[in-house]
Amino acid sequence: MGKNFKGKNLMNNFFVKNIPMILFIFIPIIFLWHPSWLGFFGFQPYWPLLWLLPWSIINGSINGLLFGLFMGLILDSVTLDSNFTQIPGLVLCGVWFGTIKIHSGILVGHFRYGLICSIGSFLCGTLYFLQILFKNFSDSTFLLFIPSVQNILAEVFLTGLFAPLMCSQLLRIFKFFNYKNLINYSRK
Repeated sequence: MGKNFKGKNLMNNFFVKNIPMILFIFIPIIFLWHPSWLGFFGFQPYWPLLWLLPWSIINGSINGLLFGLFMGLILDSVTLDSNFTQIPGLVLCGVWFGTIKIHSGILVGHFRYGLICSIGSFLCGTLYFLQILFKNFSDSTFLLFIPSVQNILAEVFLTGLFAPLMCSQLLRIFKFFNYKNLINYSRK
């Protein structure tokens, strides 16, 4: 009985220490899964920013840059179109998010997350769209790019709508586990 309890405690300890990385793994899954019940008329929020904002706020610009790069590499490797990359937008957002400080006002903080993620989503979507535009630009096909602009605007809106709820919860989780790991590290 004691051995079984020790194994469960060890497994729980593993999950508790690595919950931010486990949540990081869910980003490509949600990105590929594209759940229709979490979207609006077939549009989805830009999921990577909802994880990257709280992570970068807690861990700083360098970690934001690194995890923006890793997330971009992972998302680029699982998407079908390998001609375009999401790395520049995610790296820029990771660095920018790392410079943001946690605000003391709860209500202001929630709306701020939505605004920041909306701006980040617009930046990422625009950089991705510019890559497509430069590769495929000709005068006769310019009107074919109008749905892309609509996609970007819908993604910006949905990211800003989901961000207050998701980012505030993830920020709370990341702060808790960052504090808990800091205490455990100082005891060693």
